[in-house]
Amino acid sequence: MSKYFIIAGEASGDAHAARLIKRIGLLYPCYTFAGLGGDRMKDAGCRLYLHYRHMAFMGFAAVLHHWRDVRRNFRIAKEALLAEKPDVLILIDYPSFNLRMAAFCRKHLPETKIYYYIPPKVWAWKRRRIHAIARLCDEVLGIFPFEPSFYARYGYRCTYVGNPTVEEVAEGSNPNNPNNPGTPGIVLLPGSRESEVRHCLPRMLEAARRFPEYGITVCAAPGMEDTFYSPYLREGETLTRDTYAAVAGAAAAVVNSGTATLEAALLRCPQVAVYHLACSGLLRYTRWLLQPMLFSIRWFTPVNIVAGRELIKECIANDFTVEKVAAELERLLTDEGYKKEMLAGYGHLSELLGSQSASETAAALVTSTP
Repeated sequence: MSKYFIIAGEASGDAHAARLIKRIGLLYPCYTFAGLGGDRMKDAGCRLYLHYRHMAFMGFAAVLHHWRDVRRNFRIAKEALLAEKPDVLILIDYPSFNLRMAAFCRKHLPETKIYYYIPPKVWAWKRRRIHAIARLCDEVLGIFPFEPSFYARYGYRCTYVGNPTVEEVAEGSNPNNPNNPGTPGIVLLPGSRESEVRHCLPRMLEAARRFPEYGITVCAAPGMEDTFYSPYLREGETLTRDTYAAVAGAAAAVVNSGTATLEAALLRCPQVAVYHLACSGLLRYTRWLLQPMLFSIRWFTPVNIVAGRELIKECIANDFTVEKVAAELERLLTDEGYKKEMLAGYGHLSELLGSQSASETAAALVTSTP
């Protein structure tokens, strides 16, 4: 019986890991799974040593503030890895943590095969990480079609397995879902971490409230209680956990930049992307200098990166204001030509991503390990 150890540090990684676990289980029932992740991994049959809700610290300040928790998490993960002695270690995104665990595994368990499924976005920033990934991992399983050629530029190998969001949306969405609102409204996706919601949701709501003829629905993140959102919402504003149904039935969406923008595009919902950055006021004056140093891409959202152009409007850092978000919402809600062009771009985006099952392809690769 082979042993697998999987590490996912946030909600989206938990969902993708769970799908991979189920797919491996279908192919080869005689496998055991342990790791760090969330409820979906647990439900799929993975024995959890640590839940991602204790791991989701984003940004230098948050990591510094929770340094004791971070050290504890590394200790738990290392002890679990040594106790399990897995045949295969699968890392899912979460690079600051996972690259350290890959180095630990390579040193202490040299016989364990290491796969990086959903690798860090080195093509976007911290490009130097590509060398550590290639050195520490036996195989890199990319989820964007341009990643193999990017790795090849450095002399490394990466296999495109398909995009898991395509698979998730295809299986999880239902255009005939009775939960779809009768009158399309504005849907808000403020992020999967508490800090993201605190920074993004108030501005999202203020912008959406400028269109009183449209109802407002906020999509809650897995692992976060309804009571966390309650102080932000007014009477008549809805909280939902059926994100796909809400997005599919919306007239427009305001989406925290990330995988959720890809979900909205695949569900063909007109959208504007937002993202909060600390010290955004400083970036107003230094962006021309800092952006080339920090980022290697022109756009921030997966939708625009894959499309190779600004398919959706990005309100990032100091551009994330109520006025700019509201102006883009008005355009999405009233300019039919603009909306039609965006939806046509979504169609091209789907073609670029392809329709292959990411979890099925990845499962076949990781189970081929001798």
